Amino acid sequence: MSGRTRTRACPERTCVGCRERAAKNELLRIVAIEGACVPDPRGTLPGRGAYVHPVPVCLDQAVRRKAFPRALRVPGPLDVKALRQYVEQAQGC
Repeated sequence: MSGRTRTRACPERTCVGCRERAAKNELLRIVAIEGACVPDPRGTLPGRGAYVHPVPVCLDQAVRRKAFPRALRVPGPLDVKALRQYVEQAQGC
């Protein structure tokens, strides 16, 4: 080999709430299932995904901006109850 060390590039995604770029493993993937935003912490659910920091501030900003329907390309509003509950449990509120 050439003696160079190989470092893997860390994939980055943009939070739909605060619009900041972060490492993919720092963000929570969201998918739309039957008119609701569902958290996908393992990143294995099928369908288009959107990413958000798992904090209430970013979640509130995304909901206020109506970013989830736009990012997930679904018509109409999405229910975020399950997502909000997941974020609150993750924060320990």
